[in-house]
Amino acid sequence: MKKILEQYLKNLTETFQRGDAREESYYKHLDVLIKQYAEIKNIKKIDVTIVPKKTEAGNPDFRIWDGRNHVTGYIEAKDPSVTNLDHIETTEQLQRYCETFPNVILTNFYEFRL
Repeated sequence: MKKILEQYLKNLTETFQRGDAREESYYKHLDVLIKQYAEIKNIKKIDVTIVPKKTEAGNPDFRIWDGRNHVTGYIEAKDPSVTNLDHIETTEQLQRYCETFPNVILTNFYEFRL
């Protein structure tokens, strides 16, 4: 797991250092991390939808599936430059997500909050 996390952090840093990255530029790195983690944990099937269709409550950036057409959770990502996730947790958007969706994770790609 250490190697996977080191590679993930390296990828984030390289994307950041290019200087032109938006929040969405980091999505691919988190997608890879999730799938590699699932592999290590011997989770046979996992699907990740990046930027899923909008729902009545909004659309978190990631939807995680268990491979059997069952959503197991959602991830709302913020740009890595957002360092105050405490503030984000209190926003109407995140409160709505937490009330509507099961297992919402908030991240700035470096910090993860359930």
